[in-house]
Amino acid sequence: MRVAIVTDIHGNLAAFEAVLADLHRTAPDMVIHGGDLADSGSSPVEIIDLIRDLGWKGVAGNTDEMLVRPESLETFANQSSAPAALWNAIREIAEATRAILGNERLAWLRELPLIANEAEFAVVHASPESCWRAPVENATDEELENIYGQLGKRVVVFGHTHRPFVRRTAGQPELLVNAGSVGLPYDGDPRASYALLDGNVPSIRRIEYDVEKELKALEVCNLPGAAWTAKMLRTALPQMP
Repeated sequence: MRVAIVTDIHGNLAAFEAVLADLHRTAPDMVIHGGDLADSGSSPVEIIDLIRDLGWKGVAGNTDEMLVRPESLETFANQSSAPAALWNAIREIAEATRAILGNERLAWLRELPLIANEAEFAVVHASPESCWRAPVENATDEELENIYGQLGKRVVVFGHTHRPFVRRTAGQPELLVNAGSVGLPYDGDPRASYALLDGNVPSIRRIEYDVEKELKALEVCNLPGAAWTAKMLRTALPQMP
């Protein structure tokens, strides 16, 4: 069985369309989304509607939770050492995105679970207990087993950090896969990223797309934070607003 895990789209329609075209070529039997679908890109409504039409199952990301439970952002921000300007910008983006999505789409987001369990693998956005916190990149095998071992799966796929990798561990899960980000990569590579499981063999797909098309869409979308998102797309790295 071939399964694609598509995560962290962040409202980037140009990147998502390129990934959809690649999915036609790889022809997975199932696609699961890993959350963070709408917030910060030019096309939050279009992304939500496309995924719902496609009928993909999936999990909630932290920005999805932030849209439907604003208090979750405040809880995380209060525990963070990041400057207040960052959280003010995120609040402004969330408020605008919440307004254009409308109640019916927000109700759909509210029903997304934290975990998608399949027979041989599981998908979470960040970790099984929180869509806000994922382990650091140099976490030990023991730390990873403490976080993901409770899922009882040989393979676990997540996103959240926007940095794709495949890691073999000495415990459970045996394979930990970060699918990266479709719409907002943070590893210096501007290409969209998603994970493909062919049986239990994982790979990372990197897909070129028209970044300039999304940059132009951001210029005219009238959403707060568009210039910040554009700066991150140009560099494929996290930036401050």
